[in-house]
Amino acid sequence: MPPLLASPLLALPFPAIDPVAVAIGPITIKWYALAYIAGLVGGWWYARRLVMADGLWGGGVRRPSLADIDDLIVWVALGVVLGGRIGYVLFYNLPLYIADPLEILAIRNGGMSFHGGFLGATLAMVLFARSRRLGAYTLLDIASVVAPIGLFFGRIANFVNGELWGRAAPDFPYAIVFPTGGDVPRHPSQLYEAATEGFLLFVVMAVCVRRLGFRRPGLMGGIFVLGYALARTVCEFFREPDRQLGYLFGTAGGPLGGITMGMLLCVPMALIGIAYIVLAARGATRPRVRADEPETVEA
Repeated sequence: MPPLLASPLLALPFPAIDPVAVAIGPITIKWYALAYIAGLVGGWWYARRLVMADGLWGGGVRRPSLADIDDLIVWVALGVVLGGRIGYVLFYNLPLYIADPLEILAIRNGGMSFHGGFLGATLAMVLFARSRRLGAYTLLDIASVVAPIGLFFGRIANFVNGELWGRAAPDFPYAIVFPTGGDVPRHPSQLYEAATEGFLLFVVMAVCVRRLGFRRPGLMGGIFVLGYALARTVCEFFREPDRQLGYLFGTAGGPLGGITMGMLLCVPMALIGIAYIVLAARGATRPRVRADEPETVEA
């Protein structure tokens, strides 16, 4: 059993888990990489189940085939990785990468943005939909239902790595002293995000898709985007902002509670989510379906 990091302050010890899950000679596999794999594989499996569920489809909406889902996962993986990295470079640490452009390629040093990954995955799905003559909204809806799986595993990996820790909470009984966060007990904000952006949002999306299905293109996507924006904003009040940015407005103890870049990026997400919920409810996103395009789920 690995040793626990002790602290003279009243707080829970941080479990010193090796960030490297498997090491074979010079080859190492980190928990963070396994989290990405688990999220993608879990999402792929769940997406296939959704496609095969006849009760979720109808209303003239063409559903993708199992082969489409199998191919889509590759496009989404590339979109998440490239978009996540580019988003971090642009939103969180642009001066550093302007000074040293080669550092952009050093993904092993960390630095991924959910908002960038979201945009990258969205673009990948739109391009894939065009190449297969599928409805882009439909693919986005499927991805929205399965996305919390990846968010859950990703935030757990953040905790294991001891990164993206929370704001100082010396009086909170379940605060943790993180090895890179100084001697101050902090909120385990990674676990808050895993619980809300991951588990809770997964349950919400599962209930919504079971009751509403995919018969209104864009509805599931709108619910997910709005739900994530709300969950992330709440968690940002417990999460320490990136050191190079700090608080964009206010302070942690001020009337605004300290506005961060994560909160700011969630504002357009929430507005987009609301807009798509309204449009989908009105049927404005429903595609024109040709009579010679039958629904199919064959591989």
